[in-house]
Amino acid sequence: MDIKIFDKQVDAASYTVKIFQAAIDQGAEVFGLATGSTPIPVYDQLVASDIDFSECVSINLDEYYGLNSDHPQSYHQFMADHLFNKKPFKKSYLPDGATDDLPGELARYDQIIQAHPIDLQILGIGENGHIGFNEPGAPMDGHTQLVQLTDSTIQANARFFTDPSQVPTQAISMGLASISSAKQIVLLAFGANKADAIAKTVNGPLSNQVPASILKKHDNVTLILDQGAASQL
Repeated sequence: MDIKIFDKQVDAASYTVKIFQAAIDQGAEVFGLATGSTPIPVYDQLVASDIDFSECVSINLDEYYGLNSDHPQSYHQFMADHLFNKKPFKKSYLPDGATDDLPGELARYDQIIQAHPIDLQILGIGENGHIGFNEPGAPMDGHTQLVQLTDSTIQANARFFTDPSQVPTQAISMGLASISSAKQIVLLAFGANKADAIAKTVNGPLSNQVPASILKKHDNVTLILDQGAASQL
């Protein structure tokens, strides 16, 4: 793993934008995208940049199960608000959280990933080491699946909802094998609350109890951290 540590999140975001530009310069056309607060500085800078995604495809990691795409807390809306409405792609794929055919939706999303191999995948990381919504115990060879969110993940996501009881308890997520199929991976982590997960990812054993540790097996991974997230390395 290549580890980059920055004093300021804005500088970490600027470095990440340069990775996007370099990938496009090298012919990248498919970008795996993440949600949550961590990538927002990157998306803000991508919007302000001259990078043109109009001939590119995006594939998001996950979506809450049970939320319509127009729900204000859906990841469809998150991506529209933070990136797609301002910097559109030729085609953007997200799981259908409101599907009434779950097996069909999981198969559809796997087919999308197979048809559009991801050139550059952006990740965040949960305090328990999850990437996407692959919680501790997730199979290392997993593909798109319905996952039950842990209590800690539900609590962490509650800040985005006016009523904590409305926080979804399940999500459709790319599996660890799907994520690992990307040609290049960039994981962003900011804040001391992510330090333990980063330390276990980098220095701990390969284990599905720390899902992000699967990145040890990938030959093109960059961790972009602030001082807090890097404080236990």
